[in-house]
Amino acid sequence: MKKLKKPFMLAVAVILMMATVLVGCSGNNGNESEPTPTKEPQEDKTSGNGDKKEDPAGDKWVLGEKPFKFSAYAHYPNDFPDWETTPFGKWLKEEKQVEVDVVKAGGQHVAKLATMMSTGELPDLIWTDRFHPEMDRLREAGKLVAFDEYLDKYPNLKEWMGDDLNMLRHEDGKLYQFPNWYTSQPNGSAGYVVNKKIYEELGKPPLQTTDDLYAYLKAVKEEYGDSIVPFEPDRAQDANGLGVLYTAFGEDKEALYSYLNRSILSVPKGDKLTSILDDPIFREAQKYISKLYREKLISQEAFNQTRDQVEEKVMAGRVAVYAAANPTQYASTAHYEMIKDDPDSGYFMIKPIHKPGLDQDKIKAGTYTSFGWNAAYITTAAEDPEALFAFLDFMTSPEGMNVQFFGPEGLYWDGFDENGLPNFTENYDQEEVSKFDPENSQIMLVGNTAYINPAKYKYMKTLPFDEQDWTTKYMQTITLPSQANVTEFVGLDPAPDSDEGIIKTSVDEIFLEYYTNSATASSDEEVDKILDKGSQALKDAGYDKLLEWRSAKWQENLKTLSGNE
Repeated sequence: MKKLKKPFMLAVAVILMMATVLVGCSGNNGNESEPTPTKEPQEDKTSGNGDKKEDPAGDKWVLGEKPFKFSAYAHYPNDFPDWETTPFGKWLKEEKQVEVDVVKAGGQHVAKLATMMSTGELPDLIWTDRFHPEMDRLREAGKLVAFDEYLDKYPNLKEWMGDDLNMLRHEDGKLYQFPNWYTSQPNGSAGYVVNKKIYEELGKPPLQTTDDLYAYLKAVKEEYGDSIVPFEPDRAQDANGLGVLYTAFGEDKEALYSYLNRSILSVPKGDKLTSILDDPIFREAQKYISKLYREKLISQEAFNQTRDQVEEKVMAGRVAVYAAANPTQYASTAHYEMIKDDPDSGYFMIKPIHKPGLDQDKIKAGTYTSFGWNAAYITTAAEDPEALFAFLDFMTSPEGMNVQFFGPEGLYWDGFDENGLPNFTENYDQEEVSKFDPENSQIMLVGNTAYINPAKYKYMKTLPFDEQDWTTKYMQTITLPSQANVTEFVGLDPAPDSDEGIIKTSVDEIFLEYYTNSATASSDEEVDKILDKGSQALKDAGYDKLLEWRSAKWQENLKTLSGNE
């Protein structure tokens, strides 16, 4: 690790004072979301046997030719596990001579990063949100490595991502972040999961509209009492499942899950981003949600529960309907565990719920961006930044992706077909293969959605629907068509010590207070009163100035995406 100079130490004093402020990820802490099928891989990525075509860029750093060790820090509430405890991490150490020294924060990630920045002891690699404000501080201090000179030499990111990669460039025009789960096609798993046994016992009633859902949740409550949670919204303070329910009240981009994200927290109207609390669609959704809550049809601990508590309920089959930004994470595992004891139990997914009169096919239960959810940054502490970039490039290569999802080459897959997809062997064991993804998920620093999803589905589509992998089949048939592209809204977080950044801190706290109070209100009239009061509180905190700043950044994004920079 290298030390920072004194001027930079002074610059991060603000961070130390804010060390107790947690940084939210809107329900996606990097290791929660799973990629979905996208496009067929391009034929020029690999030769027929999976070998890379000759590269004209000169000598490359090749993974495995010599030992390579680097330090990595995850700037999230959950630390990286020790890499060698995962199948991919173990394979990297044994087969590629790669060791990762994990820097842990023990749940104090904001304070940990502030300390590392103030003392100058930086890890080689930091994994956190795209355009994280603290990463911009490091960039301005000259402590991040630009990737531009490596893009042609190690081309997976450039070739698979496409022109949207330019959206990740910083103000100086350079690229400092390697995106996770980049793609050029829809992806995501936000939506609704239904308990199969309960649904069948209640006669398989329609579950399409908000009226249908209300009637069904009431039936669950009457039949099962407190033993079953009618509607489980995951962590409501992250607007998780309640955010999915909000989308039922607007078509296309009228109501998107991401509008509740702290990095957007607004609704587009024309060429401006406007107040979320004043939006009629948001208010209508809050009235519906508060009705469910006061009739005890929604988990009463929704705004206080942990992810572990959510997982326990889903795994035990104690929920009738479960909605979240990534419900497949728990529901898939729970499904397979439940059907071991009772083949008629388990979970299935349904198309997005919609308000009567709206077009169900225009409801977008979730969102995605071309660059996934988070990014890897290389600091100047790295002794060999090119080697570290090459390592990230390998992780998103066909070989790297296949090892992470299907295990080492030779057992379940062997070589590549003419499209660069893996050739699966006669030893392919769906149950065993399905373990690699969740066991490796916490160290998936970077991922290539555009490649791995067609690879995953290559085997699945040869099977009858009921025999396909639970997650893959529902993402193919249910969630993929109902995810909206919100790439245009990235990078809307101001620097923490800017006027807008200081305003944002207050706005986030105020919004959560009034969002919680309105969702748990005792009547529709009280919802409006609470939101009116909250709207004024936001204005008093400078919300209009933040909206003006975000609107300008949004318009810049639209110009970049259209090629009219």
